[in-house]
Parts: sequence; C-alpha cells; structure tokens
Amino acid sequence: MRGTELDAGDVAPTAEDYLAVVTATMHRVAASQREAVGRAADLIAEALRADGVVHAFGTGHSEALAMEIAGRAGGLVPTNRIALRDLVLVGGASPDVLGPRLERDPSVAHRLYDLAPIRPPDVFVLASNSGVNGAMVEFAALVRDKGHGLIAITSAEHSGRMESRHPSGRRLADFADVVLDNGAPYGDATLPLPGGGAIGAISSITAALLAQQITVEVVARLLAAGERPPVYLSANIAGGDAHNDALEARYAGRIRRGA
Repeated sequence: MRGTELDAGDVAPTAEDYLAVVTATMHRVAASQREAVGRAADLIAEALRADGVVHAFGTGHSEALAMEIAGRAGGLVPTNRIALRDLVLVGGASPDVLGPRLERDPSVAHRLYDLAPIRPPDVFVLASNSGVNGAMVEFAALVRDKGHGLIAITSAEHSGRMESRHPSGRRLADFADVVLDNGAPYGDATLPLPGGGAIGAISSITAALLAQQITVEVVARLLAAGERPPVYLSANIAGGDAHNDALEARYAGRIRRGA
C-alpha cells in the first residue's frame, strides 16, 4: 500500500469479513470459557447470598465491560461501576488528572478503592485486554489482599506477549480467582490490512458476551435455589422505574449510577 491507495492485487477487508471473524471468535470463546463462566457465576452467586455487591472496573475501552455489568436492563441490581473519573466526580480531584496514561499509575488503584462503597462480602470483575497497566494490576492486587473474590476478563494472547507495566512484573490474571480469556488477538484488531496494520477490534464484543453469560448463569443459580433474582427492567418500559427503584433501595449507598 502506498499512501491511501491500494496496490494492484491488494484486497481490502469487508464488513462481511469482520462478521465472519466475530462469529467464529464468539463461538470459540463461548466453548473454551464455558467452565470459567460457571466458576465466575458461582463466585458471584455466593457473594450475593452474603449480601455482597458486584463491583466492575475497566479502563480505556474495557470500561464498556463495567457498563455491561452494572446498571443494565436484564442485569443484576447489586452491581457498582468503578471508573477513573470517580477521582473527580467522587474524590474531588481536578479534571486535569484524567488522561490516557492515568491507567498506568499504580497509586490510582488505592484512591479508587477508598472512594468506592465496598464491603467485605463484595466481589469484583476487572477487565483489561492487555492486563498489564499499573492501575489495573495494583487494583487487582489490592482486591486480593482485602480478601474479595476476583474475576478477570483479559486477552491471554495479548497479555502473554506484553511486559507488565506494574513494578511487581505481574499481570491482572495473576491475582484472579477466575480468569476469562476474551479471545482477542495481540493488538485487538482482527483484519490485516494490505501493507501492514489491522482493523476490526473485537475485545469489547467478546467481553460483553462473557459478561452477559455470567449474568445469565448467576440468575440460573439463584432460580435453582428458589431465590428471586434482583434483576433490572428497562427504565424505558412501563413500570420500569418503579420496579428498579424498589430494588435499588435495598442497596442504598452501595451502588452508583452516575456518569
């Protein structure tokens, strides 16, 4: 490829190519992670029975995973989303602290943990495609030291090819009780471009699949035990707000639904 023009014989990837890769990867992830999904669901169901809350945390595009778990229609109500911007919105820090390299600062983890409404029985789901940035690794170490259950969603291939950016040299997966591989390739993008590079990132899609599978399995376990799962209705259907408000009241002060 020269500039933005294709050489003769180069074939540009298409939307259909991406769909094929996504479909194949989702089937592979669903099959290979079935056991791990079950173990994650067991961990969360146990925490909920102990009056625990699920805290979800991801940085960069992995923040989408936290949004998939916390506060979504069809999802569990006792869920809380932790985000880097909590430093500003909850902790009163200047917005100037937010930036693309903040996720590499290990000290951020302690500030976020202290700002979150956490109790001993709570469980954590942490997502990082690379699994090597300082804030995420330190947060995982802190969660483990505090005795909480920890589920990690990461790319085994990408993380395995990266050096840790944490002083310990360890990765997110090293601290987790359950590790789920999102199946993303090194670099996340899936479709090679003529002349180099790639497009079609996939980690957000497969992480969302795993998050929803875990939720479904948690609910299945609660139902099997004769318990009524605390599940959200869409706020945009009749009766949704009343239903959700009543359930959220049980966890007042423990779950955030902010920006």
